[in-house]
Amino acid sequence: MDHPSPSSQTTPQTREAPILGWREWVGLPDLGIPDIKCKVDTGARSSALHTFHIEPFTRDSHEWVRFGIHPHQHDATTEVWCEAPVLDIRRVTDSGGHSGDRYFIATRVQLGPLLLPVELSLTSRDTMLFRMLLGREAMRGRFLVDPQASFIASHRPSTPTAQQAPE
Repeated sequence: MDHPSPSSQTTPQTREAPILGWREWVGLPDLGIPDIKCKVDTGARSSALHTFHIEPFTRDSHEWVRFGIHPHQHDATTEVWCEAPVLDIRRVTDSGGHSGDRYFIATRVQLGPLLLPVELSLTSRDTMLFRMLLGREAMRGRFLVDPQASFIASHRPSTPTAQQAPE
């Protein structure tokens, strides 16, 4: 069976796309998190954020969720508490094959100089090394991934100047 050459699978749009390493530093400015180490995961459809004590509530007739985040690896004492409107509740199957309903929120991710809109599922990632996954839906049409590289599109954010990412 003939397989297409890699160049035939690359579109003009993706040839110009920024390259991400398999892990990157990102910020979540809408949630008050300046830096969180993120695994760039092309095997995951959706993006996920480690959260705990997820509590739904109603504000102005809309469903919201309040939750805590431990933004740093190996640090269960640093906590950031957030509130966000609920975008959706969806059934998600994790890498271990377990299915469950998760809250999804819409927020922005700071990746180097880019600020991109993403949907994040809220879940416990206590047993996982990375506090956040950037899934392929967030990357589609925007980035290429180099699985051998780390932190090539971003450095640990401090107060970067943002520009809008291509939609």
